[in-house]
Amino acid sequence: MGFAVMTMTDTAAQRVKAIVENSDGCQGVRVGIKKGGCAGMEYTIDLVTEPNAKRRPDRTRRCKGWVEPSAVLYLLGTEWALR
Repeated sequence: MGFAVMTMTDTAAQRVKAIVENSDGCQGVRVGIKKGGCAGMEYTIDLVTEPNAKRRPDRTRRCKGWVEPSAVLYLLGTEWALR
């Protein structure tokens, strides 16, 4: 079964679902990190059109999302929120 690395508010989930539904061929979103920003890391969010068959999506509030393995320790316990 596993666990969710990130959680998502209802508002954020609705927005992600809308983006995915309105993007041709999109199956979900991928969250990762890269070097940069004042703290040394920046978030990356990409649309997924061809998911990696070896990796299971993290379903949060019925949204398909993938977290890059290298980002798990940085994102563990975070929550997506739109305000």
